[in-house]
Amino acid sequence: MNVSEALASRKSVRAYKPDAIDKAVVMEILEKSARTSSWANTQPWTVYVAAGETLERIRSAYIDSYKNAVKSVIDIPRPTEWPQAAKDRTMGLRPDMVRDCGDAADQFGALNQRMFDAPAVIFLCVDKLFSRWALYDLGSYSQSIMLLAREYGLSTIPAITSVAYPEILRKELSIPDNLNVAIGIPIGYADDSNKINNFNSSRSPMSETVFYCG
Repeated sequence: MNVSEALASRKSVRAYKPDAIDKAVVMEILEKSARTSSWANTQPWTVYVAAGETLERIRSAYIDSYKNAVKSVIDIPRPTEWPQAAKDRTMGLRPDMVRDCGDAADQFGALNQRMFDAPAVIFLCVDKLFSRWALYDLGSYSQSIMLLAREYGLSTIPAITSVAYPEILRKELSIPDNLNVAIGIPIGYADDSNKINNFNSSRSPMSETVFYCG
């Protein structure tokens, strides 16, 4: 699989088989992802992987928190405003998902709260001393993980809800207070029998986003 094929086949998968992933495979993906470029070679990512009984404890604690309406306070605040074009793209997600997945789209909320039932979740953290610029490097690192996952026949979804309750993650994964928990990437084998995975989000035409001068 080349890079173009990995990019074309990568999408956010929202339902996973329960099949465990070999730890060696996850570690190999992360080892290769370490070649991601970063500002002045700072390599600002610190990574925690949750799987097995540890992930099930986290998942159970999340479900209880949602059930009891515990307020989510994530380490890196969500945006408070969006440009209109971004709002329009976001508003198109739900109708497009219903178009592609039918009634299966109704599972999205519950699956989201359960980290999509993935057998493992990769949590990316960044030291609080870094400026917000380090999030650019984390984004690049995330893309490396997700493209390499395709090479290994795995699927992923970067999900802010995976870090909805950072204190639960700190407790279960022994994440120190000097780190912000930035994003979670559920990873596993796609459950192709679930129609929610029929959805593949659209992309804006280049004429709206790319301006070539010269």
